[in-house]
Amino acid sequence: MSEVLDLFVIGGGINGCGIARDAAGRGYSVGLAEMNDFASGTSSGATKLIHGGLRYLEHYEFRLVREALMEREVLWAMAPHVIWPLRFVLPYQKGGVRPAWLIRLGLFLYDHLGGRKLLPATKTLDLKKDEAGKALKPIFGRAFEYSDGWVDDARMVVLNARDAANRGARIFNRAKVVSARRDGGIWNVTLRHAETGETSSIQARMLVNAAGPWVDQVLNGVMGKNNAHNVRLVQGSHIIVRKKFNHSRAYFFQNPDNRIFFAIPYEGEFTLIGTTDRDYKEDPKDVRISAEEITYLCNAASEYFAEPVRPSDIVWSYSAVRPLFDDGASKAQEATRDYVLKIEGEGTDAPLLNVFGGKLTTYRRLAEHALEKIGEKIGLKGPAWTAGSRLPGADFPVDGYEAQVRQLRSRFPFLEKIHAERLVRCYGTDAGNIVGLAGVPADLGRHFGGSLYECEVRWLIEKEWARTAEDVLWRRTKQGLFLTPEQVADLEAYMIKKCGRLH
Repeated sequence: MSEVLDLFVIGGGINGCGIARDAAGRGYSVGLAEMNDFASGTSSGATKLIHGGLRYLEHYEFRLVREALMEREVLWAMAPHVIWPLRFVLPYQKGGVRPAWLIRLGLFLYDHLGGRKLLPATKTLDLKKDEAGKALKPIFGRAFEYSDGWVDDARMVVLNARDAANRGARIFNRAKVVSARRDGGIWNVTLRHAETGETSSIQARMLVNAAGPWVDQVLNGVMGKNNAHNVRLVQGSHIIVRKKFNHSRAYFFQNPDNRIFFAIPYEGEFTLIGTTDRDYKEDPKDVRISAEEITYLCNAASEYFAEPVRPSDIVWSYSAVRPLFDDGASKAQEATRDYVLKIEGEGTDAPLLNVFGGKLTTYRRLAEHALEKIGEKIGLKGPAWTAGSRLPGADFPVDGYEAQVRQLRSRFPFLEKIHAERLVRCYGTDAGNIVGLAGVPADLGRHFGGSLYECEVRWLIEKEWARTAEDVLWRRTKQGLFLTPEQVADLEAYMIKKCGRLH
């Protein structure tokens, strides 16, 4: 049997990859297994915001909101290529869902609760004069504008996985944990690898169950428990339509049922609208947007936009299940978004840390809190270090994106501006390494469609564990929005030739 690792993490979402990265950076020997592809579950199905959660103030989640607000600028500095600031326009009218004084109070707290330094403060807009009013119905005369952030969620996950690997972690993508059993003070973990169909064994002193919506399935199936029930599964769905407005701000809309949703600029040519909130009882792998949710989002958005949103306008949709800690809340939208960490294992038994809940914005702090508990069980190693760190490709200032695009185009003048902008958004300072020694467009290799070329696909296979067209088109990039079905089929054939078929 090979070495015994300090720590083995089940789950390649944002929490699992964040914990593995933090632990590897402190000097622990770490392994991580993801049964599908990184961020293929909840972590690529978010509304893609780095935000404090303005609406959580209504449920008195002050600790969660404060921690999330404080994290916005920490994460922005850590990954300025995949995170950037975004202004949100919150229209209101007399007799609306929430009175203006309550919104003002919430935004005052939002501005002052979390140590905001770089993001601009809230202001009031006259929608009759401001460009943000042009896309809306004329009944909306005023709005508040406040700051939050946007994140490319799936890229954030894979960058954490890459950095964990760079720091020595053993990363297994498409490796399902089929068994985990204690043998005294050691966990014996069996993996089944989708690329080969074979199994392998790993030993570790401690196990972290960060399987997201599957956390109870891991406890019941992989570890042989009975009827573990810790998470409340809540479905959130989003629709993508052609661009509804020409400015770079997002909208925060309030629905008469007290739920809120967003309309956000997306990939240059589109608008993202979501999310829904409803309890989900089926297997998380089967989650799909429902006809009811499509109707809900279209009707809700049409209450605000001058031009209605129709189901026929939808060019893509996605849906995911949020694994909220089951606190007994009566409504899905009222269940806590805070995270809960629970240790199992008494005496000399090998310890297990279960991770319940959490959100993208607080993943780094969740990882720090997890490492505190890990240190208590198997011994402390290095100190907390991620607050001032950078993810791969992020070694430039938070306001340096445009300069990076100019530098890339200066090195490679043949790159179209929109292509250079996307490469820097996805890869930061690694963009130049992807383009490599190319001197003319033909040097980029095969053109798959959109702004996707063979040199980028090769990078994603070699550096970021991509194995299928879906990995490339919908998680590592969003180029699926721009490719025809024939081009998608060509890419899939290329990926099979390069990587083989999955078992």
